[in-house]
Amino acid sequence: MKKKWTFIFAFSVLLSNTVTVLAQTEPEEIKVESDKFQDFFYESIFQKSIENYDKSLVALEQCLKLKPNDATIYFEMGKNYQYSKDYKNAYSSYEHAAQIDPNNKWFWVGLYDVCYETKDFNQAIIFVNKIVPFDAEYKEDLVSLYMVTKQHDKALALINELNEKVGKTERREMYKMEILSEGKYQNSEIDNLKEQIEKNPKEESNYIALIFLYSNNNDEDKVQEVAKKLEKEIPESVWAQVSLFKNYLDNNDGANAVKSMNMVLASSKIDSKIKHRILNEFLLFANVNPQFVPDLDNAIGYFKNDPSVNVAKEIGKFYHNKKQWEKAIKYYDLSQKNSSEVDLETNLLWLQANTELKQFEPVVKKSMAMIDTYPAEPQFYYYAGMANNQLQLFKKAKDILEMGLDYVVENKNLEINFNIQLGEAYNGLGDATKKELYFNKANQLLKEKK
Repeated sequence: MKKKWTFIFAFSVLLSNTVTVLAQTEPEEIKVESDKFQDFFYESIFQKSIENYDKSLVALEQCLKLKPNDATIYFEMGKNYQYSKDYKNAYSSYEHAAQIDPNNKWFWVGLYDVCYETKDFNQAIIFVNKIVPFDAEYKEDLVSLYMVTKQHDKALALINELNEKVGKTERREMYKMEILSEGKYQNSEIDNLKEQIEKNPKEESNYIALIFLYSNNNDEDKVQEVAKKLEKEIPESVWAQVSLFKNYLDNNDGANAVKSMNMVLASSKIDSKIKHRILNEFLLFANVNPQFVPDLDNAIGYFKNDPSVNVAKEIGKFYHNKKQWEKAIKYYDLSQKNSSEVDLETNLLWLQANTELKQFEPVVKKSMAMIDTYPAEPQFYYYAGMANNQLQLFKKAKDILEMGLDYVVENKNLEINFNIQLGEAYNGLGDATKKELYFNKANQLLKEKK
């Protein structure tokens, strides 16, 4: 594209110069001079195209003798020097062209390119500011240059200007986040967002950005103020519900909190991390207000197809840590119902919770089924053996425990428990010698552990 422009520009310069000279020189002399210039100029373009930059420059020197103040020749020389990475001479050539014709955008672009390639970004800013009056798209370059030179105040002002005039871009939004991570710029951005909201109250993104800023500053009153304004101006906005949900919880307004939560969880616009945070907050609320547990169960349904987190399992673990075993089991069952795969951890937690409730028959049934799925996992043998002992089925317990002990590797606690249960099994079978053998092994392992 640039080569095409060069030809057009060169011929226009030649044509205008030729017309000027016609009034001063004989026609035959004009033709000879014009032919020579064109020959040298064509030669320079050809040599440049095959990357013979030295030969191209020799031809341009001949052109310069014929037209010593031709900006195009200096521009072409600049390109050849630049391609040769002779940046000093490239800069000098472009600068000479710009001095002759400061109204040509491409001469300033040449200077900008050299500064950019040599990482002289402060000087590059000067030249981009020369280009912008000819081509406003170079303001995007200016934003990047302000960022790399740490002129964040100028970058932020230009980002906001471009956002308003031509719309947002991912790169500018990334730059803006970086700038606003420095607290000193947040007040000016808050003022800017307020102004944008007044100008265009139906633009949702400005409310969202303002909510996040206030939230980062822990100014909950302002967060709620903006959220309510957003809900009023754009009733269908789900982002207003994100902030209002927290306010409802703080005010113990469970009914409205449920409405907001369900709107957020059903929306494809909201990031999954925000959804998980909202569910966790509602889980804590429902734990204190059990009348809202059915709403918690309904909310889990929104996460059925979420591959990142098994929500029902995590809620089960929440109740597990609080030793609320029945609630934990309920959510472990729901987790397995919603999953197409057998999860080892969920089943082990289920077994532990049922053991705490002394529900040994379900423990035997589950652990034996899991041995079929995970035949080398010793913990399932342990639970099966322990539960059979509790049911006084000592022969079954002994056989299962002896089989599972072979799979215990570098797990001293589990090995101790196996030996204790084997001692219990042999005690139930009336074999005092084996009972003492396994109890002694368990004691020895306990001493080694200390």
